Amino acid sequence: MRATAEHSQPRPLDELRVQQFLLQLPVLMFSIVAHEYAHGYAALKQGDQTALMLGRLSFNPLKHIDPFMTVLLPLFLAFAGAPVLAGAKPVPVNPRNYRNYKRGDIIVSLAGIATNIVLAFIFALLVALVGLIPVIPSAAETQALLQAMFGWGVFLNLMLAMFNLLPVPPLDGSHVLKYLLPPGWAMSYQRVGFLGLFILIFLMRTPFLWWWLTPAVVGFNTLVGTAQYVSQLLPHVLAPWGSG
Repeated sequence: MRATAEHSQPRPLDELRVQQFLLQLPVLMFSIVAHEYAHGYAALKQGDQTALMLGRLSFNPLKHIDPFMTVLLPLFLAFAGAPVLAGAKPVPVNPRNYRNYKRGDIIVSLAGIATNIVLAFIFALLVALVGLIPVIPSAAETQALLQAMFGWGVFLNLMLAMFNLLPVPPLDGSHVLKYLLPPGWAMSYQRVGFLGLFILIFLMRTPFLWWWLTPAVVGFNTLVGTAQYVSQLLPHVLAPWGSG
């Protein structure tokens, strides 16, 4: 009933993976939209109305779709048998409008990550709540599928949180790391932002990324283990913990 290394190692695409991807897609889309909304809302609270003025402070997924990060990247990862991650079109913000530039930049940068962590806990609670509902034979498959979807919500949100913490420009983690570097180093560090995508593609082919994402797997095992302790997990082949 635990996530193991098989969830973080590439494997060939098969019918099961396709079915899992279709189950993951709704919670993945909601999670990345919530991540971007959190950036825009945090920016608004820090004094910047850019996202609001441009209509990006919205949960409408059509306003956040990026052709590569939202569509091509998750499809590529699914076909490669790797953990499915995705991103949205970054919400536009203007840090110069923040009441406190440094404090505002850090808060806005971490808002999306914090949102994904909170969502992981909410989805874990939903896994437990579904498990507390008496199983109705005629609805058992639907109940198990719902629990599987919520389970993927836990896994994907923790993966998104850890992925965005990577200190690779323009990911959120880089906006925090730059304040920990000497000014000269920080400027040079930010200049490599245009290479960020290529660095990420390279990291996806190395063991480093799997090592970096290990806390997400540990967190998932902990949350789902707790859900199992307080309720009933309905094993389902499409769940991140199920084997049929």
